[in-house]
This record gives sequence, C-alpha cells and structure tokens, in this order.
Amino acid sequence: MSASTLNPSTAHLALPFFDDAHRALAAGLLPWAAAQDVDEHDDRAACRDWVRRLGDGGWLRYAVPGHAGGALERLDSRALVLLRETLGFHSPLADFAFAMQGLGSGAITLAGTPAQQSHYLEAVASGEKLAAFALSEPEAGSDVGAMALQAVPTADGWRLDGEKTWISNGDIADFYCVFAKTEPTAGTRGITAFIVDATAPGLDTSEHIHVMAPHPLAKLRFDGCVIPRSAQLGELNGGFKLAMRTLDIFRASVAAAALGMARRALAEATAHAHRRKMFGHTLADFQLTQAKLGDMAALVDAAALLTYRAAWMRDESERTGQPPAGDLSAAAAMAKMAATENAQRVIDMALQMHGGMGVQVGTKVESLYRDIRALRIYEGATEVQQLIIGKSVLRG
Repeated sequence: MSASTLNPSTAHLALPFFDDAHRALAAGLLPWAAAQDVDEHDDRAACRDWVRRLGDGGWLRYAVPGHAGGALERLDSRALVLLRETLGFHSPLADFAFAMQGLGSGAITLAGTPAQQSHYLEAVASGEKLAAFALSEPEAGSDVGAMALQAVPTADGWRLDGEKTWISNGDIADFYCVFAKTEPTAGTRGITAFIVDATAPGLDTSEHIHVMAPHPLAKLRFDGCVIPRSAQLGELNGGFKLAMRTLDIFRASVAAAALGMARRALAEATAHAHRRKMFGHTLADFQLTQAKLGDMAALVDAAALLTYRAAWMRDESERTGQPPAGDLSAAAAMAKMAATENAQRVIDMALQMHGGMGVQVGTKVESLYRDIRALRIYEGATEVQQLIIGKSVLRG
C-alpha cells in the first residue's frame, strides 16, 4: 500500500512540545511527502533526486541556520524531528538524504568560519551540494579516540593519510567533514576537524559498501591528500567535542526516523488487519490481532514522547541560554535507544501479522524490516546509549 493512501496520525502535534511554527511545518510537509514518487532502485541516483527535491521544496533550509539561508534562526531539534519522522514514514531513503545534509554540515554550522559557512551551508540548503560526516574508521567506531587517520601540517596546509569507513553519502558527496588525529598519542584530545572537498587530490571514495537496506556508503582513502590551511574546521585538537556536539543535535532526530518507520509499520498492519479475511472474519476481528496492535501502538507512543522531550529540552536550552532541566545527553540517548529498539519490535510484529506476504521482497513491511536494523547501530549503538544513560543515573 502506498504512503499516499495511508493517513499518518497528526494527534501528536497538539502536544505542548510543539508550537504553531512546528504545526505549520507539518501541515506543509505531509502532503508534499505523500505526493513524491522517486524510483529508489538505484540508491545513489535516488539520494541525489531526493536532495534535489528536498532543496526545491525548501525543506533542506531546516538543516542550516537562518544566517546561511535556513528557514529558522537556529537549528531547531523539533523541526528536525518532525521532518525526519514524516520522511521516515514515507521513504527511509528520503529521510537519509535529508539527515545527511544536516549531519554532514552540522559541524560547519557549529564551528565554521563565516567564509566556510557562506560557501557550504547555502549550497546545502539549496540542495546544490551534498554533505557527508566522516568520523568512523575500521578500528574506530564507538571508540573514537582510536582513530588512526593523521593530519600533518605542511607549508601551505595539511596532508591527510589513512582511511574512513561506513561513510554515508560516500562517493556522491561534494564535501566531507573529516575528523583526523593531529596529536597521534593524545586520544580524543588530539582530534581536529577539516572540510575536505570531494575533488581534493589524494582522496579516493570509489570503494562502495553494500548493505542489507541499500544506502550510499563508501570507504574513504586518504593517500597524501592535500588540503589548504583554511580547511581546518573549529579549534585545533577540538574535533572530538565538535563531533559529539554535532551528534547530540541529531541524535533525537535519529529516534524520529525510527519513529516514522514504526508509525508506517503500524499503519500497514492496521490496514492489513482490516483487509485480510480469515475463517469468515477479518484479521482485525480476532483478539490476538487487537492485542498485538495494542502493543505496537504503546511502543510507538512511548518512543514518541521520549523523542519529543529530548528535542524540546535542547530547543529550550538554546532559546533560554540556560542549561537544560535535566541531562540532555541522557534524554537524547533514551530517545534514540527506545525509538530504534521499539521500532524494531513494532516492524517485526507488523511483518509477522502479514504472514508470508511480510517476507516477500517488495512489500513495505519487508523493506522496513531491513531499513530499521541499521538505526540500532549508527550514530551510537544501543549499547553506547545504555552506557550514557547508566552513567547519568549514577551521577544522580
């Protein structure tokens, strides 16, 4: 069943987490998203298409601040949440395309010079340039301090040697926010961020990574990659904090993407229960079906409330200039953990309810089953979120 024939609930927009600007955003986004028809058989071509459409529609303007062509004065977590939840409901690849524009340019928003922001962020907002965030390495995923990519100063700039992996938008991005060691023995205290254009000499992005739910991923190899001194992003050896600040902004939006997929799975299961005939009744007539739908709805709403709370906490802290009333990192971790884990359970139950149709390639619940799995790993695996939450609890 196509997304345009399903009606995602908008009841959550009445919650006090949102204001009139967020409700107006959703009112315009919902019909726009339902009207899009993108051929996603080629994930790289589809991502380029989605970025163009999102740029033309004005939605990428929410991925950058107002002074760089953004729709709002500053990055607004609740707007990001509503966008990713809606796009995730209709197309996880559309959500991916939007998210990478924000995450890939987020460090420039936070720490870029005026010249860097003017050159890159306006192009991100229009969809002219595709962005990417390059942090992970073969031996440095959750353990960021173990990264081995080195940036060595030269007479005119920097030389990068090493590699990155699992890089979203790899080989289609126009630029990469790359994190490298500038003090090799200093762990997380020796990392600096750089903006590396895709055309930089010595950068090879041609090795694609194929995964169970097709997304444009690639390894990046830096072999004497030369970049100008002006490519440094933020403070020398301040890259770890910059990376964590960037991820903190978007962690609640990862939860929202999972929430959108869970809402779609619940909608698909509900529609199927009304249609499917069995023993002279519809599947919806059976109490076992009703109980499963009840479980799914509760899991969706629990994830939604944690997600909206985390986004609201960050926005309120930014608005008031005061520390949040609570541990923001823990709130974002709770949202990310609960939303992704709950979505996996909801989608699994929806697939089970579809029976044999659920595992047929090409059905929506089958593709959702593959799409959701990665969200429990990237931008902080569930186990990392558990540690963040547990440490917060111990601190009291």
